[in-house]
Amino acid sequence: MTDLTDPEALWSQVDAYFGVLAPEDVHLVATRARAHAAGLPDIAVAPNQGKFLQLLASVVGARRILEIGTLGGYSTLWLARALPSSGRLVTLELDPAHAAAARESLAEAGVSDRVDVVVGPASESLATLARAGVDAFDLVFIDADKQQLALYVDLSLALARPGTLVVVDNVVRAGAVVDAAHPDDRVQGVRHMVDLLTDHPRLDGTVIQTVGVKGYDGFALLRVTS
Repeated sequence: MTDLTDPEALWSQVDAYFGVLAPEDVHLVATRARAHAAGLPDIAVAPNQGKFLQLLASVVGARRILEIGTLGGYSTLWLARALPSSGRLVTLELDPAHAAAARESLAEAGVSDRVDVVVGPASESLATLARAGVDAFDLVFIDADKQQLALYVDLSLALARPGTLVVVDNVVRAGAVVDAAHPDDRVQGVRHMVDLLTDHPRLDGTVIQTVGVKGYDGFALLRVTS
């Protein structure tokens, strides 16, 4: 009998039940294991969320993907597998140790030929890409420090085209976003992003609340309109 009095346990059980639709192969499992062994924080997306990102990339026919926040490369691997052999994924990571773990995992999984792991502050890396005039990205996944979400969204627009899809993770913060005076600067970072998005001339979007093994959170789904 399922215990309905413990919602978080129930959320995890439901994720496990539907896990047959997003199975992890040996490389995904190894990527998680390498990140854990390297002491990386356990904040990567869940398998069902990784599969969701992969499906989004496939639906939009992404040939170029930008990821802000590599961590150990777990979400990177899901996304890279949605690309054609000629596709490209650029992923930005601040911490060299995180980037090193990701590169090892991506190489073992056989996708390093289509992934560039760029080390450094994401704001600087985004500006460098814009100055270089790289081709526009079809999908942008933002899963980095929440304090600078508004900046990352804004800078990503210089690397986007009409129709580019932007996904911003962890924006509900267990509901804390409704508190305008919340002391957590990550919550305030999300609120600043929402201020930016409200009536934005180039972005249309929404936020979806989620529950699961990662607790209560949610993501913003945005589309570049012009």
